[in-house]
Amino acid sequence: MEEILSELDYLVIGAGPAGLQMGHHLQQAGRDYLIVEAGAAPGTFFRTFPRHRQLISINKVYTGWDDPELNLRMDWNSLLAGSLFKEYSKRYFPSADDMVRYLGDFAAEQGLSVRYGTRIERISRPDLFEAVDQDGNVLRARHVIIATGVTKPYIPDIPGIELAELYTEMSTDPADFINQRVLIIGKGNSAFETADNLVETAAVIHVAGPHSIRMSWQSHFVGHLRAVNNNFLDTYQLKSQNAILDGNILDITRQPDSSYLVTVSFSRADEVTKDIRYDRVIAATGFRFDASIFAPECRPELVINNRFPAQTPAWESINVPGLYFAGTITQQRDFKRSTSGFIHGFRYGTRALHRILEQCHHGHDWPHRELAGTADEIGAEILVRVNRTSALWQLFGFLGDVVALRADGSARYLEELPVDFVADAVAAGAFGAVDTYLVITLEYGKDHDRLDPFDINARRFSQSDAEHALDGRYLHPVVRQYRAGEQIGEHHIAENLENEWTHETVHRKPLFDFLGSALRLPEPTR
Repeated sequence: MEEILSELDYLVIGAGPAGLQMGHHLQQAGRDYLIVEAGAAPGTFFRTFPRHRQLISINKVYTGWDDPELNLRMDWNSLLAGSLFKEYSKRYFPSADDMVRYLGDFAAEQGLSVRYGTRIERISRPDLFEAVDQDGNVLRARHVIIATGVTKPYIPDIPGIELAELYTEMSTDPADFINQRVLIIGKGNSAFETADNLVETAAVIHVAGPHSIRMSWQSHFVGHLRAVNNNFLDTYQLKSQNAILDGNILDITRQPDSSYLVTVSFSRADEVTKDIRYDRVIAATGFRFDASIFAPECRPELVINNRFPAQTPAWESINVPGLYFAGTITQQRDFKRSTSGFIHGFRYGTRALHRILEQCHHGHDWPHRELAGTADEIGAEILVRVNRTSALWQLFGFLGDVVALRADGSARYLEELPVDFVADAVAAGAFGAVDTYLVITLEYGKDHDRLDPFDINARRFSQSDAEHALDGRYLHPVVRQYRAGEQIGEHHIAENLENEWTHETVHRKPLFDFLGSALRLPEPTR
């Protein structure tokens, strides 16, 4: 018989980093919440993944800075409260086991309300949300926040793919692959992490996929291939029996001798096909969100090959009101463009989501500071923020600060809003009566992901040339002006080698002049 437990304001599903971060904010706000976790402790995902146990999120302990906000730019693992990850490891690329210890201590230190060993097997919505666990207990909640991550392997539609070993289950002992021919399907970090692990023992390794390899140093998307995992490329280009196959896997068949015959269609050879024999085939093709636990009346719509839930600018399901998302599944909003899929991005996205919940459901204003509406004061505040903020640095082009100017000339400075959320929020009066407003972001330049960052002939530097700041390709501040949701002005602050936007002629004066002109404010006094 089902036991119906008390109604909650918020039910958070998943005690990974996003669930714990959200729990911290809900607890600080005094909300009625509960986090449920299928595992026996926080961070269940990191007990298994990455399979070879090295994180690719950096942990730069020694920065030369004393400012904790600046240090978070180089700390991609800490959550926004309590102890820092550097207290658990000094390694630049730490072990996943350190993450497990860190998350366990975080939950305990923060005193979060977490119920472990609770696997939610069905979510329905007769009126409130009802989540049923493995024992038949029912948790009722007004709002549900899914922070489970992407828990199921994404399996491409390839005939015979069921014969492949999954990255989630394969052996990680290189001795199990001695003198074997190995095909790894996938061109992401999990595929190359696996290939690097086998270079000393496998006879031949091929890494295959239909798309070209994207290097994170060029795209600035940290989910693309990272340098820490790309040693395999050296063995390919120096002809050491390994190769990258650019093309589609058309078929996988098992042979009488237990080997595999794989048909490959090569993209670079006018779709020439070839049958290649392998001893092992491994599918390292990524993960997807599992929506199977949702009843039809509250099953979220999925997008991007059904891998992620579709979300509004407020991280709410587009078809299920009251169902929100936090953590790596929020990368649907900035897919392969920014960092919502990673701790150093979604820790700020989670904080912004909580502020949205506080504003929409509890009548709290977005945290803000009142300013005099002068170019001097607004410009000075913008420069302080871009020189220090970690949130805009990490979620580049996705989160932005907002300066809302009222008709009476006063201004309100609000930090870290989703850029695509701002226009509707202003139109709805969420920030009061607004005449015009500014959105401040940190962004890479136009076409930054198409140029070789190491080719000195392909890149124009504008670090000392304010007139050509728009041509900068590296991360730099951008200020845009809007009225009634329409952009009416834009100013780029020239990039700087050490990301210090303080130069009077290159950074300050052009910004202040733009503000004085765009906002029709009194001319700067200096």
